[in-house]
Amino acid sequence: MHASYPMDQIPETVVSKKGLEFEFMTTDNGTAKPYIWPSPEGGQKIDIGKHIFCNRSLNMRNIVAVGFDMDYTLAQYKPETFESLAYDGTIRKLVYNLGYPKELLKWTFDSKYMVRGLVLDKKKGNTLKMDRHKYVKVAYHGFREMSKEDKVETYGNTLIRDAFDEPDYALIDTLFSLAEAYLFAQLVDFKDNNPRKVPESVDYACMYKDVRAAVDLCHRDGTLKQMVAKDPQRYINEDTSIMPMLKMLRDSGRSTFLVTNSLWDYTNIVMNFLCGSRTLSDGSSCNFDWLQYFDIVITGSAKPGFFNEEKFANLFEVDPESGMLRNTDNGTPMPQVGNISPILAIEDSNKSCRVFQGGNVGHLHKLLSIESSSQVLYAGDHIYGDILRSKKVLGWRTMLVVPELEREVKLLWELRDMRKQLQLLRNERDLIEDRIHHFKWHLKFESPNDVEKQTISSTLHELECQRDQVRLAHQLAQREYHQKFHKVWGQLMKTGYQNSRFAHQVERFACLYTSQVSNLSLYSPDKYYRHSEDFMPHEFDILPLGD
Repeated sequence: MHASYPMDQIPETVVSKKGLEFEFMTTDNGTAKPYIWPSPEGGQKIDIGKHIFCNRSLNMRNIVAVGFDMDYTLAQYKPETFESLAYDGTIRKLVYNLGYPKELLKWTFDSKYMVRGLVLDKKKGNTLKMDRHKYVKVAYHGFREMSKEDKVETYGNTLIRDAFDEPDYALIDTLFSLAEAYLFAQLVDFKDNNPRKVPESVDYACMYKDVRAAVDLCHRDGTLKQMVAKDPQRYINEDTSIMPMLKMLRDSGRSTFLVTNSLWDYTNIVMNFLCGSRTLSDGSSCNFDWLQYFDIVITGSAKPGFFNEEKFANLFEVDPESGMLRNTDNGTPMPQVGNISPILAIEDSNKSCRVFQGGNVGHLHKLLSIESSSQVLYAGDHIYGDILRSKKVLGWRTMLVVPELEREVKLLWELRDMRKQLQLLRNERDLIEDRIHHFKWHLKFESPNDVEKQTISSTLHELECQRDQVRLAHQLAQREYHQKFHKVWGQLMKTGYQNSRFAHQVERFACLYTSQVSNLSLYSPDKYYRHSEDFMPHEFDILPLGD
């Protein structure tokens, strides 16, 4: 199973808590690099950041069709340029369309501040990170961190648990939402620090509503997509593995399809960039060569409503050349008035692929001749828009794309010594506290004499001093560890000693999850993904962020 190594690069084997062996190769500069062996027969070394993690065993031999979302799935946008573009456009809409002060135009965007999995409290102006049980672990009002007492007072002193869902809360479950979350926090601080510049009638919830309206305006008037279309390379990461992955799936005999909310003109530009020309900024026209990698392309799908088979939605066929729409009857071309024969299928060089707009999942199943929904694997980036509905309503197999995961799992390895030290400090603190409880119990229930009381009291004082020292050392080391992942929000998959709410959603709704959809190209198209074999980032022993 294992390949041979040079004498100066002997791998160290580490066993996870689930019994899976990982190999870590020591490189020339003395650092250790983790590898995972995905299959005994392949012997292929795959960097842990490219691994596909499995929550629910999936035999790819049973999959007959593989589908993809486009934005933030096939096309990974650059946050430092794309999200900044969205942020700037939203600011301008707030000022020029909704009457906000012009000083907002001087604001800047920190693309690394917000993370996925947060929850915005619209009424109170707070940004929250919760664990899987919906307990608030980290909270900020604007950019001011809330104390433990403030968190308990605001979110812990109720008789009925808050569900933390719409309409009072907004879920930051897609990378598209990071810019608006950051802007909302800025507006909260602005209102608190400049009460005269914001009318009293405009509360936090109203400001969030205005931010959402401004974002929608940017999308409706084409501000964002026009800029991306002019220079895709500036806003979209290049991934040369996309085409080989799609070709591999098609060569394996599977159908492939694309379902995106973007319309045809923008979809064609982005897919051209990913699968073909990467110099579109010079004004050269797009071609349709990328269509050869798909059987069906559905644009303007209006997900998540698309996944409701009972929802009526017209399905139009798109003429790739002109962008014109043609009526269909469940995908079959319809005859025009005065023409006794139906319109011929769109004639182009890619007859194997048909392009549509609208419709619902029932149309897709019919077009691909899908007999069972469990035969479909769909990859997307949005828990609710792509994964939850397709899994829970349809029974599709799902793969969630989490770009942040690549850095996260690599840090788990790099910080292993720091994590061990934290565990030792925690164990030492717990041991001291156990001894303190034991002596207090002895004083209260066993009626010691005066000499014993004095000895126990002295011992208790020493133990309490030791406990305070260890607790402080643990808290400082813990905060340092926390900030290695993110300066504010810490680890993506953990909050406290529990999984984060985001990790809980990933575990519930994603059969597979990975950092890039093109990681599929690193594995056999007939691979059997088994949960029991995998190291899982959301199950790894990680220490908490706060008290």
